[in-house]
Amino acid sequence: MDAQATEAGARPRDREATRERILQAARTLFGEHGYETVTVRMIAAAAEANVALVGRYFGSKAGLFDAVLQGEPTLGNLFEGDAEALPRRLAEYAAERMRRPPDSPILRALERSAAHPEVRAVARERLITAVLNPIVEHLDGPDALVRARMATAVFLGIGATRRRLGPQEPTPADVDRLTAVFEACLAG
Repeated sequence: MDAQATEAGARPRDREATRERILQAARTLFGEHGYETVTVRMIAAAAEANVALVGRYFGSKAGLFDAVLQGEPTLGNLFEGDAEALPRRLAEYAAERMRRPPDSPILRALERSAAHPEVRAVARERLITAVLNPIVEHLDGPDALVRARMATAVFLGIGATRRRLGPQEPTPADVDRLTAVFEACLAG
């Protein structure tokens, strides 16, 4: 695009900037309204982008939701450090999840929209890549996948309990109990 078009107020063509605007608009809209009620047209309008670009960059609304989830925090830092202390780090993280609802509007949208078939597929893949596989990678011995699934089930159970009963302040004894649960789940 030439300088005149830019001076006249048109956006310069910048694939990465447009992609980022679409991601930011999607993050905001999904967070405010949930997956089901947000349309690709709404996202494109909020991003001041052509609706066809959503398909070009992300493939579909579900692909866009997946890209938004990729930008969310992961458990990565829990795996830094001594392997023997992993159950305690997982317990402390899980206890923090008991304390309050997710900070991220996207994770709240994910919880609200979990029954939607497209969200379920995206959430499953995200759970595998962001939680299950990293735990498996840090386990030695037999049945690493089974043990990682048990630890993941504890995380999911805490989230489900928090959604149904509300946040609860964990005690030091809760963290100790969770540590014992994660030790049992991850034992080889």
